[in-house]
Amino acid sequence: MSAVFDWAREENLQPEPITVEIWKKLPEAFCRLVEVVNGEAVRAESPTRRHQKAARRIADLIETAAEAHMNRHQDGCLDVDTDFDVLLWEFPNATIRRPDVALFDRAPEDLRPLPAAGVKLAVEVVSPTSEKIDVAEKRAEYALAGIPWYWIVWTEDNQVASIAIHVLDHAQGQYRLHEVLEPTSTETVVDMPIRIRIDWTLLSELVR
Repeated sequence: MSAVFDWAREENLQPEPITVEIWKKLPEAFCRLVEVVNGEAVRAESPTRRHQKAARRIADLIETAAEAHMNRHQDGCLDVDTDFDVLLWEFPNATIRRPDVALFDRAPEDLRPLPAAGVKLAVEVVSPTSEKIDVAEKRAEYALAGIPWYWIVWTEDNQVASIAIHVLDHAQGQYRLHEVLEPTSTETVVDMPIRIRIDWTLLSELVR
């Protein structure tokens, strides 16, 4: 019999909604295993090696672009990171998601979770277990939180097969598809939110 039947007891239900203040006091090891959706802890599935590699390489491309942007404009306000907590909203119940990659306004390291108002671009790499969440739930949530750009990354045959770029339509309060990028023999340049060069050779042979 599945262990779920032993676990499914009234006393094991989450006793109260998780607020931001409660979340900050929870063990960090626990917070790494979950996201918070409307105050409820939701298990975050462990990503595959291919998923992790795609996210890391895309983060490297965005970080290179951010450094070039800051050097060009003498502006040191951007940062890039992977798999860290972003507060989408606090009321009526907190929602804290963990994008695979994010480009954001530089913030103190101890500011956690990072407020969504500082995020310029969120990226999610789709896995078989996360497709509905990335394509539907997070797409709607990131739009409601006001994140201006959202990339959905699809992998296939051990490479990044496409990147769907969505831009926030502020009038509608939801994303509209801006462009779908697919591998080419040359670099692809994206100009929003900053100038990012996509080197497709770096997004192939994800797992060796």
